[in-house]
Amino acid sequence: MALETLSDLYVEELKDLYSAENQILKALPKMIKAATNPELKRAFTDHLGQTKGHVGRLEQICDDLGKSPKGKKCMGMEGIIKEGAALIAEGPEADVLDAGLASAAQHVEHYEMAGYGSVRTWAEQLGHGNHVALLQQTLDEEKMADLLLTEIAESTLNARAENEQEEESGGLADVAPRSKRATAGSQVSGSRSKAQPEAR
Repeated sequence: MALETLSDLYVEELKDLYSAENQILKALPKMIKAATNPELKRAFTDHLGQTKGHVGRLEQICDDLGKSPKGKKCMGMEGIIKEGAALIAEGPEADVLDAGLASAAQHVEHYEMAGYGSVRTWAEQLGHGNHVALLQQTLDEEKMADLLLTEIAESTLNARAENEQEEESGGLADVAPRSKRATAGSQVSGSRSKAQPEAR
């Protein structure tokens, strides 16, 4: 498809998000199964239901435009999901895995927030007021999911992953290097200040 107008770009990004959401629908059940923390499992399960709604809204918008939402593969989301799958395959200790899964999920959320921020702004520019409301609803849900993951990570997951590191090092975590996964998990706590700005 030749991208010659903002309308063309709008439809292309809607297709990209549709592909991304459908990839997430397939990945979330695996993340739910791998997670051990009850709060994290619940957050993933709730977001699985929300994601089905996101897919429905995109289908509604594309139907309104007379376009099919299919036909494009989101390479960016594919890469993010592969990283999460690789983490699970490595089989780290349960608490460390939970912290890593929360971080992986926030990578997903930030990618989606950037995409939905863009299409919401373009919908407004193009005069699609009904689309703006639908896209804003999804964007708000993505932001809330990100904030919830931060809250769970800061209150529980990161500390447990750190405690696991201390146990493995015989209580000498302050002199022993942290494991790669524990470090990655602890970075989730900074996601609130690092969330990507919406496109304007």
